[in-house]
Amino acid sequence: MARATTQKRQNDQYMPTRKKPAVLIHGVPPYKPKRNEEYMGPGQIEHFRQILNGWLKELKDETSRTVVHMQDETANYPDLTDRASQETDMALELRGRDRDRKLIRKIEDTIAYLKSGDYGFCENCGEEIGLKRLEARPTARLCIDCKTIDEIRERQLS
Repeated sequence: MARATTQKRQNDQYMPTRKKPAVLIHGVPPYKPKRNEEYMGPGQIEHFRQILNGWLKELKDETSRTVVHMQDETANYPDLTDRASQETDMALELRGRDRDRKLIRKIEDTIAYLKSGDYGFCENCGEEIGLKRLEARPTARLCIDCKTIDEIRERQLS
């Protein structure tokens, strides 16, 4: 029996592997730059516009669902514990929606910033932010080095 398991493991090593499907970024596949392509050229700008618009739509849809859900949940519970639980749940939901509202504003600002021609370049040093960082955080306005320095300063001040 042990020999069969060992044989199977050895055979597994030679099995062809499948390519993993690309992970979508807010419904958009990752960008594959072409050779000698200009950084933040029209293709890349359009790619990030699609990501930002997809993200914005997701957040607005979630906000709409929350509003409908909260309107449905307006039952007035006679039990104090149930009422307190409902109010706590609503407070947490509202706090989350407030964060989403701020993020929606930031995404809308970034979509407007795309038109300026400065998108993708660090606001502090002017260097390229990089496609991978922008795909991870499309609203980023600082390169990773400047952001790290910024966070270190923030920690020192707090």
